[in-house]
Amino acid sequence: MPDACKHPRVRVVSRDEDAEYVECELCGEVFDASEFRDMAIEEKLPQDEA
Repeated sequence: MPDACKHPRVRVVSRDEDAEYVECELCGEVFDASEFRDMAIEEKLPQDEA
């Protein structure tokens, strides 16, 4: 199974009152910017804490 994209480069594609959406420039996935921040935090946690 190939490694999942870690979304190293993202760009903002949409904003509204409550949310900001970003797109990964490598894989094209679009997600809420808050999810992107959560992914980065989880990545830094030791595996036994995640």
